[in-house]
Amino acid sequence: MQRRADTGRTGGPLYTPQERLRRDASPWTTVQAVLAPLQFVVFLASLVLVVRYLATGEGYSAAVISVVTKTLVLYAIMVTGSIWEKAVFGRWLFAPAFYWEDVFSMLVLALHTAYLAALAAGVGGPRQQMLLALAAYAAYVVNAVQFLIKLRTARREAPTPGGRAGEVTA
Repeated sequence: MQRRADTGRTGGPLYTPQERLRRDASPWTTVQAVLAPLQFVVFLASLVLVVRYLATGEGYSAAVISVVTKTLVLYAIMVTGSIWEKAVFGRWLFAPAFYWEDVFSMLVLALHTAYLAALAAGVGGPRQQMLLALAAYAAYVVNAVQFLIKLRTARREAPTPGGRAGEVTA
């Protein structure tokens, strides 16, 4: 396996040629391409329900179900993303190309899990639990932006039919 410096700090290519081939051949790339937008749609729906509950006091059950659903989708994308990283980079997590995204993903995962724990244990009232969900969602937005930046970088680095990188715009 070819070694390279941490691309998150050096500005080097996101993928080596071998990693790009593994990424393109992996079925987990497709799984991630499906789960990421699905998670975003679930997030938007849940955000509306949580904000509605916080603003009006109505729809608590729907808000809870939506946050639990969002968290389950997050778990699915985290597990399959780890499998994807192993297939592409040979590491389950914290591959240099996605190190900071993975670090922040751990915060996102911790906040969503804290919401589930608070809900299950009855810690805090419904309002406090929904505020915890909003904190988890704020972290998720930051993490989603990190991954969108990486996606854009990958597209810019993609070789064109002529074989040169950098000519594809996102």
